[in-house]
Order: sequence, then structure tokens, then C-alpha cells
Amino acid sequence: MRVKVLGSAAGGGFPQWNCACPNCSGLRNGSVKARPRTQTQIAIAADPEYALRAYWTLINASPDLRWQIVATPELAPFPNTRSSTAIMDVYLQSADVDALMGLLHLREFQAFKVFSMPAIRSILSEENSIFRVLGRASPPVQWFSLPFSSHVNWEKKHNPDAVPQFTAHAVSLGGEYPDYIGRKLRATLPAQEAVIALAFEFAGKRVFVAPTLPGRNTEWKRWAESSDLVLIDGTFWSDDELLQTGRSKKTARQIGHLPISGPGGLMDQYPKSARGRKVLIHINNTNPILNEVSPEHRAAREAGWEIAYDGMEFNL
Repeated sequence: MRVKVLGSAAGGGFPQWNCACPNCSGLRNGSVKARPRTQTQIAIAADPEYALRAYWTLINASPDLRWQIVATPELAPFPNTRSSTAIMDVYLQSADVDALMGLLHLREFQAFKVFSMPAIRSILSEENSIFRVLGRASPPVQWFSLPFSSHVNWEKKHNPDAVPQFTAHAVSLGGEYPDYIGRKLRATLPAQEAVIALAFEFAGKRVFVAPTLPGRNTEWKRWAESSDLVLIDGTFWSDDELLQTGRSKKTARQIGHLPISGPGGLMDQYPKSARGRKVLIHINNTNPILNEVSPEHRAAREAGWEIAYDGMEFNL
């Protein structure tokens, strides 16, 4: 599998357009050693040896998706075709605006598949009619309810029985639905479908993707422990990070993100026996690990963590 990080920041990117925190101001004036980042977007492809063409799966659809596609040669339309994209499907992990707004960038009469929990499709179809624009393609965009285990079916050029399966597993993380959802619809939505992680497997390798980790159950640990690559919630360094900025009255946990540090934080809870690479992604603009010479950045690296950046790539 190839895994590409097209974007690595939390909502708003880095620097955030309306933020003058030390990180954002420092990046603008050059006083902070950091990289600019677009909003989190991941793309995965299985070994092209097995496919007629090199197709890619998108994990969520960020608000920056159009630019991220343009900046990624592998996602360009196939040569000598009028309208043929390398993007075969999109997997949605929640109904957060940052996870699905980019679908509107894919509206140019292009057929592809969208996989999500049934609740997420209900939110988009019942309360957000703008997403009907995806149905203008011929054939229209296909929506599939994501079970807790599914197979990604790509065009094969060999005997299908001899080709390793590219498999996706959904893992409930016990989060909450966004507050833009109406009260009436919210009351009908299953709690376990609000936020999911995804584990993709191919040819004996597994990548586990959880850019939003509420930390309200422990199921994620089993998957993280057994994965070759883990891309996981690095939104906030500390639980009171937003409180310190004066821009919010809520802690990291209260808005659905397990902080990296502190008692019961991500580094504290992460399985000690995990064998794969562990990468922090979905990093908020206020997070001190963005500053590459900060004590927090150094502490994360010394603990064995990698810090995602736009353009980062993994080959499994």
C-alpha cells in the first residue's frame, strides 16, 4: 500500500486565516520554525501491479481537497481521457465539516463511490440538500452504507482469487455528532456511528486511521497495537490548550479530542507493545508540536512519535 498525507492540520489549516496565536503569527513572520499545513486529508492506494489503473481511496474530503488534488500528480485524470479520475472512492469518518466539505469539490459530473455509516448519509441527505449536486453525474455518485467490515473492489487484471483483497474495517470511537445537526434528526442517530476509525488491510499490511479520537472507549487500542502504520489524533498537546488561548471555554476532551500529553492522554494510553510507526495528524494551529524547536515537539519525537506534514508518504 501507498499512503499519502495530502493535508495534516486540523480545521482551518496552519496558519489559520483568522488566528494570530504565537504559532500562526510566528509562521507568518518567520520567527517560528514550522511548515504550513493544509487541512487533514489522506489518500491510500494498493499495489498498482494488481490493478488495471492506479486507483486511489480518499479518507474523508477536506475543505482544501481541490488544491490537494491539483498538488498531487498521482490524482490527476488518466491521460487521453475526457473525464477519468484516479479517485475511485471516498470513506467518511464523521459528519464534521472538515471531514466532508470537500465532497463539493468533486461535483463536476464525475462518478465515484462514497462509503459512510448510515447516520452520516442521513445527515447529508436529510438536512444538507446541497450535497444532492453529487447526483448530477451519469451514472451518479454511488453511496454505500459502511458496515463494520467491507471490501474495496477495484478493477483487477489477474485472477481475482489470486489477488490480495484490499479490506476496510470500521471501528466505533464513541464520539458525538456535530452541533449543526437538528435536534429531531440527532435523536434518531445511533451513537456508535458518530465517529469511526478505519483500518485498511492489503497483502498482510494494515494502516489504522483515526484523525479524531474522542478517547471514550478503548477499542482503538487493539487496532493500533496490531497495525503497521497508525495515523492518529494529534489535535491538541494539552487538555486546556484552547482555554489558554482564550478562544474557547471547552477542553480538548470536551470537543472530542484526546490530548497528546498529560495523565490519560494519548501518549499515556498508547499500547506499549505496538509494533508499527505512529504518526500524529490533524494538528491544531495552537499545538506547540508544530514548532520544530519546541520542548513539546522534542518530547513527542523522543517518545517515538512522528509528526505528519503535507506530502508525507509511506510505503507498506
